[in-house]
Amino acid sequence: MSEGQRYQLGTIGALSLSVVSSVSIVICNKALISTLGFTFATTLTSWHLLVTFCSLHVALWMKWFEHKPFDPRAVMGFGILNGTSIGLLNLSLGFNSVGFYQMTKLAIIPCTVLLETLFFRKKFSRTVQLSLTVLLMGVGIATVTDLQLNVLGSILSLLAVVTTCVAQIMTNTIQKKFKVSSTQLLYQSCPYQAMTLFVTGPFLDGLLTNQNVFAFNYTPQVLAFIVLSCLISVSVNFSTFLVIGKTSPVTYQVLGHLKTCLVLAFGYVLLRDPFSWQNILGILIAIVGMVLYSYYCSVESQQQKATAEASALLSQAKESESDPLLSVENGGGILTDGGVTSAPGWNSNKDLQA
Repeated sequence: MSEGQRYQLGTIGALSLSVVSSVSIVICNKALISTLGFTFATTLTSWHLLVTFCSLHVALWMKWFEHKPFDPRAVMGFGILNGTSIGLLNLSLGFNSVGFYQMTKLAIIPCTVLLETLFFRKKFSRTVQLSLTVLLMGVGIATVTDLQLNVLGSILSLLAVVTTCVAQIMTNTIQKKFKVSSTQLLYQSCPYQAMTLFVTGPFLDGLLTNQNVFAFNYTPQVLAFIVLSCLISVSVNFSTFLVIGKTSPVTYQVLGHLKTCLVLAFGYVLLRDPFSWQNILGILIAIVGMVLYSYYCSVESQQQKATAEASALLSQAKESESDPLLSVENGGGILTDGGVTSAPGWNSNKDLQA
């Protein structure tokens, strides 16, 4: 199997793991929050990250991956920013209607495209932009039901979008800049993310729910779902860093909207959630957008690869033409009046023996 095929297989595996684990944890958390009444989302996320860090520490002890320290300031800033973005998203949901919160999530893709274009000079073709527009329109039809605006909620949503975009772009750029794997980055940033949410989580959850997380009645059933949620979160966090590192922040967001469509479908099939023709139409349009995005990205990737190979061959040919020794070594002839005669040929081994 060639290196390119192994990379493609790894990318498909990362995408599949992300979808399966994310849909699983949403269903688990929905049962925990809606059925069992455990509404402390931010605190639960801090527990997710603590369990993820402990799991990675065990994996490091078993030598499943290598610890690679790098710029501690970059790690700390990245970890705190990631934790802050999660808290802001939860606040955005708490202070806005569900419809406006879904609009906030939809705004992450255009914001990411804008930031990467401005600061990283990344170019998105018209076809990719069109496919993203179709995708966002479909998800919007399927999920946005009401739009109730308020000043505080709008400010929190804006901050949530910006911090989320920057954090996901940093996830990709840090892995490439410092040449660290997704596991190595997650292992080093997890403690900062977890502590940020562990400290602020009870306060934020109390503000949003008017309840105390430490005074909640933890029945065996609640504890079982919390443990299950934390175990699934290890796979969710790992696959998130893996997908962004192997693809891009925009592709990860596209994958996130696929998860949203799957969650809606599973909610209808398994939990008998209300479902309308608007949901079905939106999901179908979103799927068309995802297929178009995947197709155009694949075509552009192949074109870039072909261009790179052609440039490498052209560069090699120019080097051969500019170096006369190379043409002689390759059997190049000397032009005489009688035509082309074979050159005596310079042999480095003979010269060394002389």
